Amino acid sequence: MPDHVPPDHGGAWQQTEPETAGFGAKALAETVAFALAHETPWRRDILAQLTAGNFEPPPDNEVIGPTAPRGGPNGILLRHGRVVARWGDTSRVDMTFSVAKSYLSLLAGLAVADGLIADLDEPVGRSVHDGGFEGPHNGAVTWRHLLQQTSEWEGTLFGKSDRIDRNRSLASETAGRPAGTKGQERKLQPPGAFWEYNDIRVNRLSLALLRRFGRPLPDVFDARIMRPIGASSTWRWRGYRTSMVEVDGQPVESVSGGGHWGGGVFISAEDQARIGLLVARRGAWGERQVLPSAWIDAIRVPCPLNPVYGLMWWLNTGRGHKPSAPADSIFAVGAGGNITWIDPTHDIVAVLRWIDPAALDPFIARVLEALA
Repeated sequence: MPDHVPPDHGGAWQQTEPETAGFGAKALAETVAFALAHETPWRRDILAQLTAGNFEPPPDNEVIGPTAPRGGPNGILLRHGRVVARWGDTSRVDMTFSVAKSYLSLLAGLAVADGLIADLDEPVGRSVHDGGFEGPHNGAVTWRHLLQQTSEWEGTLFGKSDRIDRNRSLASETAGRPAGTKGQERKLQPPGAFWEYNDIRVNRLSLALLRRFGRPLPDVFDARIMRPIGASSTWRWRGYRTSMVEVDGQPVESVSGGGHWGGGVFISAEDQARIGLLVARRGAWGERQVLPSAWIDAIRVPCPLNPVYGLMWWLNTGRGHKPSAPADSIFAVGAGGNITWIDPTHDIVAVLRWIDPAALDPFIARVLEALA
């Protein structure tokens, strides 16, 4: 079955019967029912969820960006670019949390292609002169360090200190309990020597990319990615009330790489499926090369300190992230159960919103078992 590129938003995305796409209809229907039956334990009131101490206790958990109540579980499954199944309200715009990190990575790829980043292994401070990359420690931070979450960048940005995310445990957060040591002091390692998931450092990357592009990142994302792939105009990307900076004499909001303290990307499952399909097609959309194919290859290279992490995309090296998925799968992952799963082996792209994270691997297993 030849690859399919969906029409621009507003047109009918081609849907195919499960059997035509190689699935057993009954097994796939049961898989969809499984996704609907395993809703995230997160509250519908996202603001209440964020202030309940799921990430960290007060005052570090102060929400400083916009939030929105979430909808119910929904999702869309593509094979060969065609819709095989969808469930729930896939047009609803919701927060996506750390899926925004993977979108920042795509912007970084454009910056490399444009020559705005000369070399990923170059210190960021050689081209970003805003005081954030000075001194022997921060001055040694490279673009690759930031993209791999190994920068160990030290400082306070937009009112949030990097200390808040030191000793962070994603396993504890997924289970709904912050690590007891989260936010405690620890000795920083040299940049590139330690892997740690840290939102403040991701926001520092976002600001650095804003400095290099010289224009709001949502504008770049819209012009260079979303419009070329025919996405809707319903999505938005926000920062914080504290994240206004000056660019060429004009105030610009520096956007966040997640919704940890509000902000981030608000988007529908349908638009996320387009982005997932773009990455699955190695940056091509029909005859147009929207993203450099070399960058799609780059994001799939494992970080030496964490082989299931690439350049802000989760990998499945050795099936170490999701055992039921093929080893070449990649994921964009956001808190609360917001997932984009790309499976090159079977040419599958799936977007899941508000699924219980504990149910994701069983869902993947069911999808692959449904293949006739």
